[in-house]
Amino acid sequence: MISMIMVLNQKGEILISRQYRDDVSRVAADSFRLQVIAAKEAGSQEPIRRIENCSFIYTRHLNMYFVALTKSNVNPALVFEYLFQKIRVLKAYLGEDFDENSMRNNMTLIYELMDETMDFGYPQNCAVDVLQMYINLANVKPQDEPEPEQLTKQITGAIDWRREGIRHKKNEVYIDVLESVNLMISTSGAILRNEVTGRVQMNTKLTGMPECKFGLNDKLVIEKESAGGKKKPGVEIDDCVFHRCVRLGKFDADRTITFIPPDGEFELMRYRVNDNVNLPFRLIPAVQEEGQTNRCSINLKVIANFSEKLFATHVVIKIPVPKNTSKAKIKNSFGRAKYEPEQNAIVWRIKKFPGKATCMLSSDMELVRTVRPKAWERPPINVDFQVPMFTASGVHVRFLRVYDKSGYHTNRWVRYITKAGGYQVKI
Repeated sequence: MISMIMVLNQKGEILISRQYRDDVSRVAADSFRLQVIAAKEAGSQEPIRRIENCSFIYTRHLNMYFVALTKSNVNPALVFEYLFQKIRVLKAYLGEDFDENSMRNNMTLIYELMDETMDFGYPQNCAVDVLQMYINLANVKPQDEPEPEQLTKQITGAIDWRREGIRHKKNEVYIDVLESVNLMISTSGAILRNEVTGRVQMNTKLTGMPECKFGLNDKLVIEKESAGGKKKPGVEIDDCVFHRCVRLGKFDADRTITFIPPDGEFELMRYRVNDNVNLPFRLIPAVQEEGQTNRCSINLKVIANFSEKLFATHVVIKIPVPKNTSKAKIKNSFGRAKYEPEQNAIVWRIKKFPGKATCMLSSDMELVRTVRPKAWERPPINVDFQVPMFTASGVHVRFLRVYDKSGYHTNRWVRYITKAGGYQVKI
């Protein structure tokens, strides 16, 4: 597995290192500095390098390189996950924007964290809440000092993301289904790319050690439940990635999501949907270039496809114009549209866009004559938006059941938000 972990600054100096096996040495840092950090293409190189029969797997935080060295055939995804978790742990202790000085001032703490999160090259406990129970800064004292027996059970137990004895006055679960729509439409109107990436974010405030069962309108589950009866519509969900609290064996067997949740905020799962995507907006552009008169006109029609009961917020449509545009005369049905020369685009901002509404924008541009006329490349129109209580994929939460020995009542709150990822229409 991993032989050594190093943290280097942008000069190639080792800030801190921890050797877990004897097959590599600190001399390897010189090779990394010369061939990676000092290289001209340092910012665009691949994150895995093989140098002198040693693999360097690295990622960056601000101006620091977090590097894992190994001579064995490791799983690179596992190593990257450890490095990302390591940075997340340091952010929890040193602050979100910890830098080189923070590292130097907390050497003892960082060495303790290195020893606890890895043993003989194998990743161990990286749960921040558990680490903070027994490793803390000199000026930080945990509010509830755990008993030694409980602490040992917490560290070595199978459920290290949640400690026993948690109590809340109100038992509540907040669920956010957050989706990003990625769209690319060609000049002829053909869809080149159309997918939705989503994640389920949860904030649990539950007493004890409850077991939760979570259900989405997954097509496979619904077809299985309605076998022989009336078929209900479902969504084909792909590429599911779960938090480590989810029991993957149960999901593989019958697609049920069962878990004992961490206390507080966490990301339960990520997913992707490619089929039957409900696009929030439909854009119909029309561009006319008049070469002889040095004029150009753009007409854009925008149609909201979601329900009239909903509305989109923070809608920003960037319509590209030729670089030699001198001025633009703009007419739009609602919102504010302005030609911004620094972006070479007309930026149309709409605070609230009602569902099923249609709006129009027309613009006539005057172009400056150039010595060497160059064809306009026509970049795509970019759209940014946010639609509350709407999912482009059609995914919705069917149920969340909470099982606990005491049988307390749980309040559940669900919110849906769809945002633009890369929402582009070529003109």
